Order: sequence, then structure tokens, then C-alpha cells
Amino acid sequence: MPIIAAGLAELRHGRFSFYPAIVGVQHNEWILRRASWTEILVANAKTSEEICIPRRFVGEVSSIEAPYRIVGLVKELEYREGVVLPHHRSVIEMPRAVNDFSRASLRPTPYQGPAGVVAIRAELDSDSRVWRVLRGSVAAGFLVCLAVIFVVRDAHLGTGFGWTSTPSRVPNLNAGDDYDSVLKKMGSPASDQWLDSRSGTGGYRRMWYPRRGVTVVLTGASRNRARYAGTLDRDDRIIQSVDAGLANELYSAPVIE
Repeated sequence: MPIIAAGLAELRHGRFSFYPAIVGVQHNEWILRRASWTEILVANAKTSEEICIPRRFVGEVSSIEAPYRIVGLVKELEYREGVVLPHHRSVIEMPRAVNDFSRASLRPTPYQGPAGVVAIRAELDSDSRVWRVLRGSVAAGFLVCLAVIFVVRDAHLGTGFGWTSTPSRVPNLNAGDDYDSVLKKMGSPASDQWLDSRSGTGGYRRMWYPRRGVTVVLTGASRNRARYAGTLDRDDRIIQSVDAGLANELYSAPVIE
């Protein structure tokens, strides 16, 4: 039988919408083409364009069908250049303009007679130019630092400029670990999904840890009796396994049309 998340099979014969909607796609109405253990393929109902979404980003499916079912996403996604990536909203505070001044300077001052002539006009202009250059340099340096931070962050997530992401940190887990012991060692996961096994007996529990960049997989006859089977990296590749059949289930699982 196909490996599908609970409720996902109900989408095979109808249309649905993502929440939150995928940034970069105007029409939020989709048709399920197929789903595997690691990803789902959907087609836009208006444009017929197909995109693949990693399974770790797919959350719960609503039980209400009118007008369409809602498929939750664990984080906001963006469709860019044919690829679905995590969407990042960045807010940059612009530095104050060089000639900006407060309202207090607009208040009139009492008349005290004509001011004396002071022969330091050239020095004031020189100081003003120095301050403008200094403040402009500080503002430019601030923007450069922000750009470097965003580039390094995207490179770490494996989404920017084709750089490779940092190696995933493999947790200290073994075949004797169950759900409770994984929580003690790893903490609570960002996403926790139960998948039926293609053999028809038991299933798989996927626990996604985005900060560590790994997905912990538990296998067993039921959700509460599952034990540690292996660890996947951000691209759902096996980086540690104590279950000899895990690779076959991962990469040979049938899909639904």
C-alpha cells in the first residue's frame, strides 16, 4: 500500500488550498498528482504547473471540504525559479537622512538683535562635510553587514547561491531509543507525522528538527511502540541508520496518482 500521511489520501479526488498560501503563486487552488515518502507533487488548478513540496513542510489536512480542503504548511513557502523554498521576510530600518532635524529646531526664538560677524564659515562647512561623509559611511557599512548576514543565513539553509549547507549534526541515538527518550535527547520536534508502511504492517514516525537540520525516523507496529530507525538530513538522505530496511522503504516506496 502507498506510504501517505493520515488524511492525505482524501485529496486524490478533489481540489485543495495551502495555508499559508505559497508566495509567488497567485492562484491558491491545487490538485494532488502523487505523493511519496519524502515529497508530494501538486499541480495548480488554473495554470496546470506542477511543483514538488518536501513532505516535512506538509502539516495537517482539514476535515471540512467546503469550498475546498485546507492543507496546512508548517512554515511559509515561496515558489522561485521552479523551486519551493522557505520564505523569509526581512525588515530593514533605514538610517536617518543626513539633513534631518527635529521639530524643536523650527520653534521661533526671541529676537536678540543682529548677530555678530564670525569669520569661521569655512571651518563649519568643512566639519559638516566630514560629518556627512562619516554618517554616510556608517550607513553603508550597516547595509553591507545586513547583506552579509542574509547571505550567510541562506547559505546555511542551503537555499542561496548554490552554496552547500553545513553538515547535519547526527544525534546520539540508538535502536533502544523510543519516542520519550528521543524527546529527552533532542527536545520537542517542529513537526511530528505518522506514515503507514507500504508493507501494510506498522508504520513510520517522522520527527523534524529544523535547527539541527535532521529528521529522526521511528518505526514500529504502532505510533506509541515505535523505536529509533535512522536519521535523515535536510534533503531526506540517510545519514545514520539502525534499520537495514529503512533505505528500501525510503527510496522504493510506491506513489499515488
